Amino acid sequence: MNNYNISLLPGDGTGPEVINETVKILEKTETKYDVKFNFTNNDLGGDRFLKSNELVTSKDLDELGSSDAILLGAIGHPDVKPGILEQGILLNLRKEFDQYINLRPVVLYPGVETPLANKGPEDINFTVVRENTEGLYAGAGGYIHYGTESEVATQESINTWKAINRCIVYAFEYAKQNGRKKITLCAKTNVLTYAHDLWERIFYDVAENYPEIETDYGHVDAVCMWMVKNPEWFDVIVTDNMFGDIITDLGAMIQGGMGIAAGGNINPEGVSMFEPIGGSAPKYTGKNIINPLASIAAASMMLNQLGEEKYADDIENAIISTAQKLDSLSAGKMGMSTSEVGDTVLNSILNN
Repeated sequence: MNNYNISLLPGDGTGPEVINETVKILEKTETKYDVKFNFTNNDLGGDRFLKSNELVTSKDLDELGSSDAILLGAIGHPDVKPGILEQGILLNLRKEFDQYINLRPVVLYPGVETPLANKGPEDINFTVVRENTEGLYAGAGGYIHYGTESEVATQESINTWKAINRCIVYAFEYAKQNGRKKITLCAKTNVLTYAHDLWERIFYDVAENYPEIETDYGHVDAVCMWMVKNPEWFDVIVTDNMFGDIITDLGAMIQGGMGIAAGGNINPEGVSMFEPIGGSAPKYTGKNIINPLASIAAASMMLNQLGEEKYADDIENAIISTAQKLDSLSAGKMGMSTSEVGDTVLNSILNN
């Protein structure tokens, strides 16, 4: 039996509700796959910050660092200024645990509606590999003459050979291991002529080691257009932190919405963190109407990363089956409550 120590960060808003459904499914299916989960709850988030002014302590880092993986619900509180929790918790954890890859599958499941005309599951099936520690999110910058008419604000994009190289190598290895045939570099070399020239040079240098994989390049604005017009052109997209943040939200929309979109913050040699990408949705808190499928999909990604491929595949198949039974993926419009969606996924796994 494989034992896994999983740290839970339910977080804010509807985060605890979707994590509860995810944990329910894992606890009630673990014996079927000869697995044992040891869950530890951590109260990082807006409520704790408002009470204690604490974001992430050394005790938190020790606890999270001793786990095999982290499951995150959502971070974001209406009473906390935007940016404080996101930078102080999410970006902090990504950097502390060197989760240098953000992995986002963009997959349209059968029976799920996409806003793209004449596109189906055979057209929308690609993965975005996003560099997750640098770029404009590195935290480099500051103010001069703050609050005056002479104020200057700077935000620097940090791009190192090491971070770019390991991200691109990960993308090629991911493609190789998952039967993907093409990788597209998404950048903006015609404007960001220093940073993205480095990205492009490293991309084609690494590509020489993978002659079986086709390579392609697209400016970020063109990639956004083609994701809408011809998503079938994409197989794997590798990109920097900012562009990855943008195009993965677009990816969520074309795959049916935030209710189905999950992602992983990956350290292939360390502790990775998995999450639904839809945010805390505070207006739905406590109403039992939020869609938990993205959180459950994040658990499937976690299991795959831990080497439990069969378990992960069965959860994904149960998600596909459940999604087809919903009226909508949107909160309050599903035709089921949050807990009923969780029960439906659970029963599908147990009866498989």
